[in-house]
Amino acid sequence: MTTSRPRPTSPHLSVYHFALSMILSIVHRITGVALYVGTLLLMVWIAAAAISPEALEIVHAIFGSWFGQLVLFGYTWALFHHLLGGLRYLLWDTANGMDHPAREWIIRGNLAGSILLTLLAWAIFVWF
Repeated sequence: MTTSRPRPTSPHLSVYHFALSMILSIVHRITGVALYVGTLLLMVWIAAAAISPEALEIVHAIFGSWFGQLVLFGYTWALFHHLLGGLRYLLWDTANGMDHPAREWIIRGNLAGSILLTLLAWAIFVWF
């Protein structure tokens, strides 16, 4: 008869923490999926424009609601975040920016840039 012994644990699990690069890598993948879903919204808008003016008015009413605006704002942020994340990975593929200080600056620039570009795009095309 075998006795069950506690399984060994890795000593690194007790000191493990999430780094910003890990979190943004996961967010990059999530925004990639969100872009697929958001592109369906673009297809609905184009289809409504092709069907009739009444269908387009319905889509405009949905997209113009507070929830529709929130979804479109999130889609815009996902687009810019994924774009800048792709450029970050392209830079890293050339083996540049891999040391710790440069990597942190690039990651924070990716996050700040996606927020600023989203606000700028909405300020130019939606709010004003």
